[in-house]
Amino acid sequence: MLHVLEAELNLMLFVELVILGVKIFALVNCLMYSAESYSAANKLSKAAWAIILGVGLAAQIVLGGVIGLISLAFTVAALVYLADVRPALASLTRR
Repeated sequence: MLHVLEAELNLMLFVELVILGVKIFALVNCLMYSAESYSAANKLSKAAWAIILGVGLAAQIVLGGVIGLISLAFTVAALVYLADVRPALASLTRR
């Protein structure tokens, strides 16, 4: 029984670290593009995405926990940024 609990704790720690890495990557990537790129891609402003992703990262660090509703909402926001906004911004800078 103890080994099962250890395995579950290790899995949850791994998942939390992966989600933390995704949020850090999304925030850093968000800050790399200019504000004009966001307007040209017809997306939320750079400031809005930076605030959303920054608050999500801070909540993850301060509150912790993968399953919480707040963490889930900000994880979805980071994934939306990576799946929708980042490709749109990247397509503007390709040659």
